Amino acid sequence: MRLHIRFTLLSCLLLSSLNLWATHNRAGEITYVQTGPTSVVATITTYTKASSIPADRDSLEICWGDGKCEWVIRSNGPIGGNGIPKGEILPNDTKKNMYVASHTFPVLGRYTIWMTDPNRNFGICNVNEPNSDNVPFHIQTTVTLFNQQFNGPNSSPVLEQPPIDIGCVGQPFKHNPNAYDPDGDSLSYELMVPLQDLNTDVPNYEWPNTIIPLNNSLSINPVTGDILWDAPQKPCEYNIAIRIIQYRNGLPIDTLIRDMQILIEECENLPPKVQTIQEICVVAGETLEFEVVASDPDINPLQKVELTALGGPFIVPISPANFTVPQGPQSHPVLGIFTWNTNCAHISDQYYTIVFKAVDNHPIPLADLKTVRIKVVGPPPEDVQAESNQGKIEISWKLPYSCENAANDYFQGFSVWRRLGTNPFVIDTCSTGLDGKGYTRLKRNLQDVKNNRYSFVDEDVERGKTYCYRVLGEFAQLSNQNYPFNEVESLPSDEVCLQLSRDVPLLTNADVQKTDAVDGRIFVRWTKPLAKDLDTLQNQGPYKYVLSRATGFNGAFQDIPGASWVSSTFAAANDTVYLDSTGLATTLNPYSYKVSFFVENEPTPLGTISASSVFLSSTPTDNTNLLEWRADVPWQNIRHVVYRKLPGNAAFDSIATVTEYNFADTGLTNGKEYCYYISTFGTYDIAGVDSLFLNRSQELCAIPVDDVPPCPPILRGMNQCAEADELLPEDAFFNQLSWDNPNFRCPQTDDVVGYKLYYAPSAESSYQLIKTINYLKEPTIFSPADTVASHSPPSGLAGCYVVTAIDSFDNESAYSNVICLDNCPVYSLPNVFTPNDDGQNDKFIPFPYRFVEQIDLKIFNRWGGLVFETTNPDINWDGTNLNGSPLPDGTYYYKCQVYEKRLEGIVINPQQLQGFIELIRGN
Repeated sequence: MRLHIRFTLLSCLLLSSLNLWATHNRAGEITYVQTGPTSVVATITTYTKASSIPADRDSLEICWGDGKCEWVIRSNGPIGGNGIPKGEILPNDTKKNMYVASHTFPVLGRYTIWMTDPNRNFGICNVNEPNSDNVPFHIQTTVTLFNQQFNGPNSSPVLEQPPIDIGCVGQPFKHNPNAYDPDGDSLSYELMVPLQDLNTDVPNYEWPNTIIPLNNSLSINPVTGDILWDAPQKPCEYNIAIRIIQYRNGLPIDTLIRDMQILIEECENLPPKVQTIQEICVVAGETLEFEVVASDPDINPLQKVELTALGGPFIVPISPANFTVPQGPQSHPVLGIFTWNTNCAHISDQYYTIVFKAVDNHPIPLADLKTVRIKVVGPPPEDVQAESNQGKIEISWKLPYSCENAANDYFQGFSVWRRLGTNPFVIDTCSTGLDGKGYTRLKRNLQDVKNNRYSFVDEDVERGKTYCYRVLGEFAQLSNQNYPFNEVESLPSDEVCLQLSRDVPLLTNADVQKTDAVDGRIFVRWTKPLAKDLDTLQNQGPYKYVLSRATGFNGAFQDIPGASWVSSTFAAANDTVYLDSTGLATTLNPYSYKVSFFVENEPTPLGTISASSVFLSSTPTDNTNLLEWRADVPWQNIRHVVYRKLPGNAAFDSIATVTEYNFADTGLTNGKEYCYYISTFGTYDIAGVDSLFLNRSQELCAIPVDDVPPCPPILRGMNQCAEADELLPEDAFFNQLSWDNPNFRCPQTDDVVGYKLYYAPSAESSYQLIKTINYLKEPTIFSPADTVASHSPPSGLAGCYVVTAIDSFDNESAYSNVICLDNCPVYSLPNVFTPNDDGQNDKFIPFPYRFVEQIDLKIFNRWGGLVFETTNPDINWDGTNLNGSPLPDGTYYYKCQVYEKRLEGIVINPQQLQGFIELIRGN
């Protein structure tokens, strides 16, 4: 009979090795500074349990994401006996360790820097309980190396706030990483599952607030980074991870992960309280000062409070902020004064964050954090003036500008903005720029000077209109080749308005009065010029109007036959109207009109002005008609009224008044026809001209149709690997998939009738459809409860899956989350065989194995001589040497490298099999 004796010494050694490497990491992150085109200096920062001296790490391995790794010694704290710094001791039994290394990447691009420590500590409640010590501690940070000639340098955020606080059961726990980005990039925050390897979640993770899901919640503010757990219910140690996403010019570029532990204990202590402002904006050049007060609700007279502050304003290179407060624990209340002499180098589109922290001196000290956000804005340009000169408008403003000599060439110049008519809004110190205020930028990076004032001439103006102007200061960091990035606008200047001479007629109406494919009608009207602006002594009669028309917004104008009017006197050249009804296809086109004004029988008009009709279009979608309209007009349309006619009705009713040129009519019934037109109300904001004039679009009908895909399902997957017996063969395995019905979760989804399941053999492969479920088309086969499927991949279990939802209109959702499942290879060797040709145990073969592609087995005699080798996982060694001669009885030693079938392909198992084989031939 075959002897199934397994070699266990190596397993014992491995377990012993893992225990020796066990660590007590409480938190950590990786930051970096770009020092050259492809070079960085990276810092691994870990926070470990200070009392765990045997687990202290004087060096860590950092991997750069380009295939290279290296060991880095600790660089902070006092020097130890081995000549290596020992780290910095912090409160709450915490040691801060920093490991600094430099690296040059081969090319520009995006890389992931990472570090993995083999084990977390034992007893973490929400990570693989009760075996959290078998789960690695992993942190990673992405690095994007831009071409610095165009995009500037890129460094990661710096996390100013150490994660060293302890919480109590029933009391709120607060933390804020207090990230500061030295490049001025914007940041957002979110909670994530901690990692055990590159982009690999720790197993069996539970959110801390779900361990005892009563009267507590865990959240993070995506803007400020404030984490609040209100309030823990069970004393234990918990792990969370924070993903900090870095944005430049509105696009995400890098991600930094802080992995941290929260220690919750039973205690009678109450946390202190910090009181101060929450958010403030200050104009660069002003001094900001405010009070911060820390108190403690505990009555104990011996209880004291220490108040501290950390944040970006304290580490800016120019004119950093100060926080004046008594040092160490103090009798409360404790008063601190924050002072910051701001200057133009501090101007940023992002808020600076300061975290004020109060810690009591209880044996189990608790802390309270107060996050204050400060925005430093550019001052507005001052004394803006406007003058008309020969049909142009010259805008000028005060020189010097208070920030024109900002450090590091931060000031880039001015931008001039214009709108028709006034918008006298009240300037808010926190609202920079002019977005959404109706102004259009005419020019930027302007620094022209005339008559000892900054100056700009607007030549693109029309007579009779009122133009209003504001000026902004512009700031930006510069790349090596002076390309700007992270641009910032100042507060807007005061508004200045000017009306040009009204010596031409003004169009006021191009109003669609009949919608038809061949017989449409449009009402056109205009006003006469002002006599004082026209100067009728210089421009004598006769006076003539000529009306022209163009099809569309950009068509060629042609005079309308018969649409001209002549008056010998200016008094008789009054406002004129015209009903255009000569074969207009108002269902298909807008029409543009131009009025030309002639004096003294001159062949060239003294002036012209044009305007179009309002043209409405629609995009039907699910239970909704999306309406958009356009009007190219010289006046300002200040409001629009949407009219709708319901199916089967004869009359239109107004359903909405909007200021934008679009509207979404929702809550409709798919397949039914709805008709619309738009009434616009416009103004020139000119005295003597109607304050509001009405122009309507053509009528348009649309039928909503469901073209909106459902929300994607949430996919889950598993196989038998977690609990599979070692003797279970490959063909007995399958992957089990399940997902939810989005009808019960997603508001936009209400008619899911089936699903499509896709498979890919690896995360990099394209997905192929493997199953379709549609209970609307095949009700006898499928039902709405069919949200499960099993699948046996062509080879093994390894592969990735996504599922989509399909609705009754065959719209298919986006892919669900990706679920990747892996094989569970098994390969082990006996330690005895008897090659004596008795038909039993005659060959050295493995125990039943699975998901193994090949091996690299070498067998040696007691003197280290190679006697046998093979790559065949079945081995089938008959006890002969390389020459085919029988080997004598004895003990032989083997080494075996196993090549496993894994999700990422054929992978070498890092644990090499090795042991002894007893070759027994007997008599």
